[in-house]
Formats: sequence, structure tokens, C-alpha cells
Amino acid sequence: MHRIQTRHLLNLILIAILLMLSACSTMRKDGPPSYSVDESKIPNAVPKAERLSKYGNQASYVVFGKKYHVMASSKNYEEQGVASWYGTKFHAQRTSSGERYNMLAMTAAHKSLPLPTYVQVTNLRNGKKVIVKVNDRGPFESNRLIDLSYVAAKKLGMLGHGTAYVDVKAIDPLRYDSNKFDKSIQSNNFYLADNTIVIPRPIQHAKPTVQHYASAARSAASTRYLRVGAFKNKVLAQQMKKRLGTMFSSSSIKITQYARRKLYHVQIGPIKDVATENHITKRLKAVGLKYQTEA
Repeated sequence: MHRIQTRHLLNLILIAILLMLSACSTMRKDGPPSYSVDESKIPNAVPKAERLSKYGNQASYVVFGKKYHVMASSKNYEEQGVASWYGTKFHAQRTSSGERYNMLAMTAAHKSLPLPTYVQVTNLRNGKKVIVKVNDRGPFESNRLIDLSYVAAKKLGMLGHGTAYVDVKAIDPLRYDSNKFDKSIQSNNFYLADNTIVIPRPIQHAKPTVQHYASAARSAASTRYLRVGAFKNKVLAQQMKKRLGTMFSSSSIKITQYARRKLYHVQIGPIKDVATENHITKRLKAVGLKYQTEA
């Protein structure tokens, strides 16, 4: 009887230890390594023709009750959306392709691209770009397009914000040329890939004419702003402005106070052409932000 009680007690202790270990594993937060990393010494992934991985390429799969479909090919794939990153929590664990995740390697996770796929990722906030190998599945949070390794995120300059609005473009390994890196995406006067460099306009010495003033008046009349929020609380307006600052040039985002209604409008602009407006609205829609055009 005494032996049975002792064995039962040992079993309870063992279960308690296992539960504690499980809890510690679950509570462990993700983050950067505890040591310094010089990202400049880690080169981009080099695209090369590879067979599809044995794992991670089923036609569809389900995560958290949602079904995802894997693309048959990455040919001509290009999409813009929010990038995040993952680090120490998943370091050395197996990825969906079967490879071990290395936070110091130029890799990434994507929900639907074939594994592996090489992609060029451009941070649309600062114009920085990297090439990574997609060898994992994710991210499964809403409105996230790609999950980057720690070092890839550091090279893109997005560790401080945690996320960044990016352009992801698939690379054909057979046609890849390292000397032909795409330029940052820009559109006239609104710098979507602004890197704090403002290109000055040429100085015009000619005397203004009547036609010149008429043209300027038409231009001013066609100038628009996009209102992304209206808040009674100024702090909330500032938070929205900060969020938009991770996607667009901060100099193009402003808060306007309307005394009568006691509202703070968060606006993007001035926007002077339709192409720029289309670029901006596409990005706002991608992250689930509503907007309204204002003169």
C-alpha cells in the first residue's frame, strides 16, 4: 500500500514538472539574440534552381481553422503587404520545408508560395531591399504577408517598428542577375519609398505668365488628401499617424484639428495625381484601413 502511494506521488510530481516545462516553453517570448549581429557581413540569399521540397507543398492546408492554398508556381508573383519577423523563439526548429530555421540566415515564411521560392523584399518606407529564400509557412496573423528571419529584418531596417510595408517579388533563378536590382518605388512628388532624401526641383528663372498662374490654380484645385481617421482624442490621432509613418513618408502625414467638431483628422497628402492615389489606397486596403478623399 505504501509503495502504491509513493508511486502515485512520484507520478504527480512528474506530471507537475512536465506541465511547468510546457508552460515555460509556451511563455517564452520571441525576440532578437542576446549578442550583437553585424548584418552587413551576412550576404543575401543567392537564387538557384532547386526541386520543390518534400514537405510543405501540399495543395492546401488548414491552420487555426482557416484553409490556405499553395500556389502551383511563383512565376510573375508580386504583392505588397505587411512584413513581420521571427527570431530566438523558433531558432533551430524545423520549418515547414523540413530545414532548420536559422535566424541569422536570409530566409522567410509565406503562406502560399511554393517551397522553396526566392524573393526580393523591398521596404517601401526606406527603399532598402534584400533577397531571401522562402522555406517556411506563415505568418498566420491577419494582414501579414511575409515573416522574415531576424537578420533579414535587420538588413531592411524594420526591427524598431516590428513590422514594415513591403513589396515582395518572386525571382526566377534561371534569369536572375545580381547586377539588376529593382529601384525603389516612387511616384512623382509623393515618395512611397522615401529614405529622407528630398530631390529638389529645378529652379525656374522664367517670368510667370498668365498661363502659368492658371495652371497653378488648376493644380491646387486638383490637390487631394486622404483622411485615414477622425478622432476626438489627440493621442489616438498621433498613434494613427505613427502607424502610417511605417508605411509612407512621415512628412506626407499630418493631423488637422477641426475646432467646430472637435475632431483631429489624420491625413495623407497632398496627392497631386491619380497614380499616386491608387498606390496609397491599395496599401491602405491591404492593411484594413478605411479612408476618405478630402480637398
